[in-house]
Amino acid sequence: MKTIVLIATFIFTLNLSAQTPYEKGMGNAFELWEQGKNTEAIQLFERIASAETDNWLPSYYAGLIEIIGSFNVKDEALLTKKLTRAKGFLDTASAISENNPEILVSYALLNTAYIACDGQKYGMTLSAENMGIYKKAQTIAPNNPRVILNKAEWDMGSAKFFGQSIKPFCKDVDRAIALFKEEKQIIPFYPYNGLYRAVQISNNCKKETSPKQ
Repeated sequence: MKTIVLIATFIFTLNLSAQTPYEKGMGNAFELWEQGKNTEAIQLFERIASAETDNWLPSYYAGLIEIIGSFNVKDEALLTKKLTRAKGFLDTASAISENNPEILVSYALLNTAYIACDGQKYGMTLSAENMGIYKKAQTIAPNNPRVILNKAEWDMGSAKFFGQSIKPFCKDVDRAIALFKEEKQIIPFYPYNGLYRAVQISNNCKKETSPKQ
């Protein structure tokens, strides 16, 4: 199954003139990630997590970096190593923030990385698991734009795999765009990402579903 990985732009609000050690550390970790220094970024997020034991965000980002970096990995042993490590980070984050929709969709993305590597081996079991994850996330946060967008993108990937139209899911992407624009960004380093990606997908929807000339 072809899966397009979300390359996120993380938006956060904080007073740059009065940074706490946590804010400085998180900012440095994001800079490392942006520079492609994934190992160093993960290590820094780990150190922040060890100090901020009641904060789910550092472990969440450490796991997310591992997941994103696992797409296009064809060596199954390496893939399993990376995703096992990622799951450990997500489990830590989930223990701090139970039933968190942002963490739930990351578990689904982790499963998608396995499927992208070997659809025959992982497709059936993990596809069913992902449907359960998205259903749970939608129940918890029906108006969360990232939940809606990730579910729509998953549905589109499944539709393409089975030779079906993606048109039924385009409206979900447009709904996510509207919710992204309404979202209040008030928590520093919260993953308020996805609008740019949603617009890209919406544009592709229009191209792929428009009548052929």
